[in-house]
Formats: sequence, C-alpha cells, structure tokens
Amino acid sequence: MPRTSRIPGFRDLSVSERRARVAETAEIDPQSLAVFDPERGLGVDLADRLIENVVGVLGVPVGIATNFVVNGRELLVPMATEEASVVAAASNAARIARVHGGFTTSATTPIMQAQVQIVGVADPEGARLRLLEHRDELIALADSQDPLLGKLGGGVRDLTVRLVPSRAGTYVVAHLHVDVRDAMGANAVNTMAEAVADRAGEIAGGRTLLRILTNKADLRLARARAVFDADALGGGTVVDDIVHAAALAEADPYRAATHNKGIMNGISAVVLATGNDTRAVEAGAHSHAVSPDGRYTSLSRFEKDADGNLVGTLELPMAVGLVGGATKAHPVAKAALSVLGVSSATELAEIITAVGLAQNLAAVRALATEGIQRGHMSLHARNVATTAGATPEELPAVVARLIADKAVRVDHAERVLAELRANA
Repeated sequence: MPRTSRIPGFRDLSVSERRARVAETAEIDPQSLAVFDPERGLGVDLADRLIENVVGVLGVPVGIATNFVVNGRELLVPMATEEASVVAAASNAARIARVHGGFTTSATTPIMQAQVQIVGVADPEGARLRLLEHRDELIALADSQDPLLGKLGGGVRDLTVRLVPSRAGTYVVAHLHVDVRDAMGANAVNTMAEAVADRAGEIAGGRTLLRILTNKADLRLARARAVFDADALGGGTVVDDIVHAAALAEADPYRAATHNKGIMNGISAVVLATGNDTRAVEAGAHSHAVSPDGRYTSLSRFEKDADGNLVGTLELPMAVGLVGGATKAHPVAKAALSVLGVSSATELAEIITAVGLAQNLAAVRALATEGIQRGHMSLHARNVATTAGATPEELPAVVARLIADKAVRVDHAERVLAELRANA
C-alpha cells in the first residue's frame, strides 16, 4: 500500500488506533510510539539529568498533523502544543495544498554565527582591518576546537567584522560563520568564540567581553512555498480577501505580530515535539521580521497567481538540529523524529517551515471568511467542558450545547453539565 499522509477519519480513531496508523504510515515499529504514554516518556529521573532543581515534568499534548506532502514526500508531522485547533488547522491547510502538489522547500547551508565583542579599541576602523588580515589564523584556531565537525564536512567558513556604534562607544564585533551540519550549533560556535577571543582582542588592541552565538541566524534560512487551490479555499473572493489580510500584516506591525504568532503556532509545535530550542527559533524568526528600515513586518507573503490560485511563501531562520540536546536525550523527541524519518537538520528545518506556512494559511483564511473564533472555539469548547468536569461520555453533549449557546465558558459548561446530570 503506497505511503500517504492523507488519512480520512483520523480524528475519529482512538489514541491506540491513531498510533497504529502512524506507525504503519511512517514504517516504524509501533512499540517505538509507546513513549508517548506519560508513564513511559520523560520520567522524573531523566528530567533531573536534563535541567536543574527538578521537581516534576509538565505534559504537553502531542498530536499528528496529516495530509502533508513536502518535496513530493508524504509526511505525518508530530506537533506538541496546548492550543486547540492548531493541529487541525495545519492538517486542513496541508490538505488544500495537496491539490497542487503540496509544499516545495529549500534551505541554505546550516551556518550559525558567533560574536566576539571587543571594547576599548582606540582605532575601530584599523582594528577591523587588522582582524581581517588575521582571518586565516583566527579561523584555524576556531576550527581546531572541533575536529569532528570538520570531518563531518562542517567548520568555520568565514570571519567578518562589524563596527557597532552605541551610547558607550563603538564596539568591534567579530563574527565567526560556522557550518554546524546536523547540530543546532550553539555549543560548537560558543566554544569557538571562547577560543579566539583573547587573540582577537590582542589583534584589535582592546578587551574582549561577550563571546557567544547570535540567534539572529540570518545565514541559516529555510523556505517553503505552496499553491493553495482557489476552489478548495472557497473561491476567488476568498483568495482576494486573504491577499488583503496578508497585505495588512506586511504594512502594519500590530497585525504583523499576531500574523507571525500564527506562523509560530505551527513552527514552535514541531520544534518542541522534536526536542529543539523553541526560544532560539522564535528569537530568530521575530528578528528576521524586522525589515532593513527597522519596521516589524510579516514573515510570509500571499499572492494570487495567473490562474487565480493563492501562492503562499515563507522564509525565515531555522536553527534546529538532530544531534545534541534533548533531540537525543528526550524519548518523545526521538520518537517524533522517527515518525518524520528525516535524515538531516536541513530537511527538518524545511518541514518545520512548511508547517508554519500551512498554519499561517489556515489562520488567515479563517480571519478572511468566518472569523477565527468559530473554528477555534468549537475545538476550545472541549477544553472548557473538560475543565468543568465532563466525562468522555458527557463531552459531546456539553460541547454541542456550548457552541449552540455561543457561550464557551467554564461557568456555562458547569451549568450545562448540572442540567444534563439532573435529567439523566
């Protein structure tokens, strides 16, 4: 049976049935997904080895986004999020993208940068040139810190120097550009920055201060594009209105902030599920959303093509890895990566970006048609009903009533629940 991420009725299956379908589609051992059970996933003992002062673990729901086709490959995508409607919205947008072949992605080389700040330099312009004259020496010194990275095809690719004016004077800031291969790269580039700091300060004639990576990973970009069929979206008027909604996000930072948050709903969920650093990715994304003139704008773009369909594009920094950190230590992260079946950090970055574009399209389409609350609140109603104390058997009736009454609130759910039980 050909592998496909199109699984009609997936949401109607039980949890065990969903796992079985995921394992079958991903061609992995069903037992490998047992770690999704709280008691078999991240335990307190392992958590105590990951961070400090551990007192417990926090469970986050992990769902599977269906329907994704990325570069011709059928994918089921694990997403970790507490927000209702995120997984469903991404799946629905991916279904619409399938009409025209799904998502096409690409990426740059995985270059991370480390900064070395040098203060107290009498001649910053001269210091910049002196550092560049010693480029090969500094690169060799940095590369010597991680011979394995070099054997894997990575290592330092360049050294650049910037002069940064500030209220405290002009800083000389050296940047190491490092190909980190399948790592996120923070530890590697930080170690290299530490190693070259003293020599860089000596060459520049100043004192080195900060020696650390930058999360503005603008040399490590991932891109995704897709054609969303006009008829599947709801017609030409819907396409036009999505373009208008996206244009407001380009022009207005107040709209752009929420527009980009919608993108990150999808991106952060996959980043978290795979054990990567959500804060680093979010910092890189939002810094990338600042245009050269200093204006905060939208990360994605939507246009109408010659056939009247909607074309969506997204480009942003994507610093994720397959080695190091929680990606190897967290059992759920390892299971999530096995479901994806990715072979490189670059492939993972591209998939994550495709999910961000799908999530964005779903949100903007909802805003341009029925409004965000209708679909979101219908899913949120399940959380509200559960909070009010509804059992699994009572959930359908309570949810239906909350939606019908247009009052998705815990106090109303409690009243509805009391009425149902009184009449039982």
